[in-house]
Amino acid sequence: MRRIFGLSVIAACVAALTLVSGCGDSGDQQQAATEGGAPAVPAAQKVTLQMTSVFPSSLVLLGDSALEFSDKVKRVSGGTLEVKVYEPGALVPGLEAIPAVSKGSVQAAWSSPGFFAGTDMTFNFFTTVPFGPNAPEFLAWMYHGGGLELADEMFGEHNLKAIPCGIIPPEASGWFRKEINSVDDLKGMKMRFFGLGARVMDKMGVATQLLAPGDIFQALQLGTIDATEFAMPSNDESFGFYQIAKYYYFPGWHQPASILDLFINMDVWNGLSDHHQAVLEVTCGDMVRAILARGEASQAPAMRRMQDKHDVKIRYWPPEMLAAYEKAWDEVVEEESKNNANFKKVYASYSKFREEFKLWGDNGYLKR
Repeated sequence: MRRIFGLSVIAACVAALTLVSGCGDSGDQQQAATEGGAPAVPAAQKVTLQMTSVFPSSLVLLGDSALEFSDKVKRVSGGTLEVKVYEPGALVPGLEAIPAVSKGSVQAAWSSPGFFAGTDMTFNFFTTVPFGPNAPEFLAWMYHGGGLELADEMFGEHNLKAIPCGIIPPEASGWFRKEINSVDDLKGMKMRFFGLGARVMDKMGVATQLLAPGDIFQALQLGTIDATEFAMPSNDESFGFYQIAKYYYFPGWHQPASILDLFINMDVWNGLSDHHQAVLEVTCGDMVRAILARGEASQAPAMRRMQDKHDVKIRYWPPEMLAAYEKAWDEVVEEESKNNANFKKVYASYSKFREEFKLWGDNGYLKR
């Protein structure tokens, strides 16, 4: 019984948001709570953060997870911290979300580092890397291989605090109107593409452009683009790309795993209490678990529905096509490393970790 009472005192101290210097023993707590009829600790001030999202909340996993995150923050903070989610375009256009947070015109954003790559191509590394690691290895590099330190350094230069807040399974490689049988079939094609993979596709003779999620379907429908990649089957299904393009290619060599971030203006972040900062960090950590688990569980059902109901043709790239993509990726790495010091620095950390990880990666997992 004494131990249980002690735990309740600790819980009371945590709930008080560390607004006092510390918590005494149980007798001190009871005395402070009763003297003068006043509460032992003053009530915490409620804080509300405005968060714009690059993804519409109607979008499975990528978008609706922003609402789940908001709800969890409220619960974990005991209602003292609220994150108000705004749809793309309500505050700023989706692709301007991270720059707006950097400038301070928006407090926070639900997005992905790759959407800030127009500032520096290197930011793509903190989202996903072509022919890169799966989720466990990617998280290992980020948390224990120097990735987060590099991200903090680069984002800090732009007045941004970026917290990994989700990781998704491999994406699909793209939707095409016709079957792709060779590299020549790609040449001259106009395609929506994300991240470093877009540089690879450019080398394959494809004219790539980055479109916000809400603009992709119309561009495909109007013929502004001939093909598109976006995300995983569960997301792609909700956009209805199968209405226009029936050939659905895998694997997503360009995005084997992809990280989502909570972006906060650095001045706003520094103005938060230690407790509220911890609430955001811990909640984002739980969202990494939640998004990955739901993502893995929901892809096969979506693929079956599209196959059975919409006659989607699922294709897996043949070895020669994957080899061509990987060769082009190696060329991108060489070129960018020569021209971009940040790219060279981050790639050196990333590739060193992967080389050291290889002994475990090649032997620790069952091969089927």
